[in-house]
Amino acid sequence: MRVLGVDACKGGWIGIAPTAGGVSAYFAAHIAELVERADADGAVEVVAIDIPVGLADASRRRADLLARQAIGPLRSSVFITPVRVALEAPDHATATARNRALTGDGVSVQAFGLKPKVRQVDEWVRRRTHRVVEAHPEVSFAQLAGAPLTLRKTTWAGAELRRRLLAGAGIPLDGDLGAAGRHAAVDDVLDAAAMAWTARRVARGEALARPDPPEVFSDGLPCAIWT
Repeated sequence: MRVLGVDACKGGWIGIAPTAGGVSAYFAAHIAELVERADADGAVEVVAIDIPVGLADASRRRADLLARQAIGPLRSSVFITPVRVALEAPDHATATARNRALTGDGVSVQAFGLKPKVRQVDEWVRRRTHRVVEAHPEVSFAQLAGAPLTLRKTTWAGAELRRRLLAGAGIPLDGDLGAAGRHAAVDDVLDAAAMAWTARRVARGEALARPDPPEVFSDGLPCAIWT
């Protein structure tokens, strides 16, 4: 079964698809275009993506809280996803006010900065023909390693540790990745590969959902982070 791991990067999206001898890498400005490019090399059945799927109406998502618990020391890498009306706000100040009124929490600048990508996926996922699941790289790496990681991927040691974990799982990252390698940062590539590892587990029926069963909000989308 062919699968695709996806992460946002500067200028668009990067996708990693495991192959028999390595990986295929893809880059596109829009998520739909990225998946189409991957499908052109063989139909993709499962897509795992590091972006919220399923937006809460008036509460924190349990998926985010459980993901933070799962990764311990690096829990700050999991943003608490703003509620839907906050992500529809025209500016950060309005988003913060709306989110605080409903949940008691503000909205970080980083989380609000993801608004265009979140809304792009929110629109695309309703039209998709693939199975799409949300995942988080650090939760996936913790599952792959058997324990939460403590080295950040922005360090040489942290990046090398993650690359070795992926290689050991049959997802080697080496050589020329084409346009994806030219557009994406090192941590983007690592994260997309971790998403591919999770997508493969979903395809094999081995993956875990947090929470299980997933929450469902007014948008009707199952909301869980898979590993």
